[in-house]
Amino acid sequence: MSAFDELMAFQHQTEALGQVAGRLGWDQETVMPRGSAAQRSEEMAAMESVLHARRTDPRVGEWLAAIDDAMLDEVGQAQMRHIRKSFARTMKVPADLAAQIAKVTSRAQGQWAEARASEDVAAFLPVLREVVDLKRQEGQALADGGDVYDAMIDDYEPDMKAADLQAMFDAMRPRLVALRSAVLDKPAPRALKGKFPPRKQMQLTRKLAQAFGYDLGMGRIDKAVHPFSSGSGHDVRITTRTSPRDPFNCFYSTIHEVGHACYEQGIDDAYALTPLGQGVSMGVHESQSRIYENQLGRSQAFTGWLFKEMREAFGKFGVGTPEKFYATVNTVHKGYIRTEADEVQYNLHIMLRFDLERALMGGDLEVEDLEAAWNDRFEADFGYAVDKPSNGVLQDVHWSVGLFGYFPTYSLGNVYAGCLHQALRKAVPDLDAQLAQGDTSAATGWLRENLQRHGGLRRPAETIEHASGMAPTSEPLLAYLEEKFGALYGL
Repeated sequence: MSAFDELMAFQHQTEALGQVAGRLGWDQETVMPRGSAAQRSEEMAAMESVLHARRTDPRVGEWLAAIDDAMLDEVGQAQMRHIRKSFARTMKVPADLAAQIAKVTSRAQGQWAEARASEDVAAFLPVLREVVDLKRQEGQALADGGDVYDAMIDDYEPDMKAADLQAMFDAMRPRLVALRSAVLDKPAPRALKGKFPPRKQMQLTRKLAQAFGYDLGMGRIDKAVHPFSSGSGHDVRITTRTSPRDPFNCFYSTIHEVGHACYEQGIDDAYALTPLGQGVSMGVHESQSRIYENQLGRSQAFTGWLFKEMREAFGKFGVGTPEKFYATVNTVHKGYIRTEADEVQYNLHIMLRFDLERALMGGDLEVEDLEAAWNDRFEADFGYAVDKPSNGVLQDVHWSVGLFGYFPTYSLGNVYAGCLHQALRKAVPDLDAQLAQGDTSAATGWLRENLQRHGGLRRPAETIEHASGMAPTSEPLLAYLEEKFGALYGL
């Protein structure tokens, strides 16, 4: 057996163990008994220790030294690119630090949920301080004297730099703010009225998931505080949430997570349990969830189909025509919650978090001052004050689990989705006619063929360029938003 074959066999087992660790996280968020949190943190730390030991196994270094990448095909070279980078990264992080991060973030996740439910920021700050301190240590180890936040971003969006993100955000912000101001000056569309039983929401949400191509034979839908997708290959699970008066929260959270899940389910089976067998970056991943949720799911064509489905499920709900329903689905409204934000304002929520976590990791902002900094920045950006912590600094799970550098990938996903949508419209000229029948197969099939099936074969920006025919740029997204909401609001 060659060094490459031995390395890939070893990597296959490591990837499988990583999936097991991910399943522990899924369980913790969905069905784990509340009293099990302390034990689960120990289990997560133990799994991380095992994984860290495998990722730093001296044999990996020996195999890497023995392999001549130039002798491999395109797939083999891509596998090696991922493995070499992961090995170099893992070798920089001490094993005890990796285990401690896994242990503390598992505990922090439960404490965040309790603090959020009780609106008690002070109860969460001590463990968040631990997480921030540990992640700063990790970032410093990875940065090798360079920018700590760049090292963290690289975990989620390889090759991306904070300075490039800052430039992109600075270019996007004026047009987004101008569009928001113009739209909010217009009368708001009619809101939904009535109650929407959670049981019926879940029935319709399963239908939506399947309409977008989610294979429930290799997945499942559960409820969680913060919707997410978990797993890859033949076991990809999603979560959603219900609100008796807001079914859109459930439906569009589901479509969003289905976008993530279909990416993982759509990757070539030949890449299963290898570095190529998962989404290449979180920005590319987010491009799938956002194009499913917004450009497809909130389109006038698809909302016409959803209107009929909701009338059948819930009866009358205060919005009488498909046209008014489309406007209601796409209402630009004041609000606090990122996951409930409309397309116009969503990226402004990300820019706030990007600046705050960059300051946290750089040591320019301390945990004790985070809530005040959040509230001040939110009021400056959105024009009104945060009313309670669950609508402010406690609303997202990310920082409790140490995902610093993750937030900007959400906006990158929107930018990438803009590029993909422009190419998709050219490739499928009758797309709206299909969506009006609840048929997304041409769109999702195009995405699967041009992007999803390739997994981690190419670098993130190359993945988007290969699929869309253009280098990533924010212009298609901004043009789409200005055209769509300009027409909706008569600008």
